[in-house]
Amino acid sequence: MTDTSDANKERNREIAQNEEAKQVAGSIRVSTTAVAVVVIIGGILFTLGWLALR
Repeated sequence: MTDTSDANKERNREIAQNEEAKQVAGSIRVSTTAVAVVVIIGGILFTLGWLALR
């Protein structure tokens, strides 16, 4: 009984670690996309402002 319980606990730990890794990777992907969007929008606004002042 203890062997099965220990095996389940170890399996659950591995699953939790895998899920955590997936969440971290997803968060990094979302953050990178957000930064890219902000840079693009900032570039567009900067260009429009620069053209308006010329």
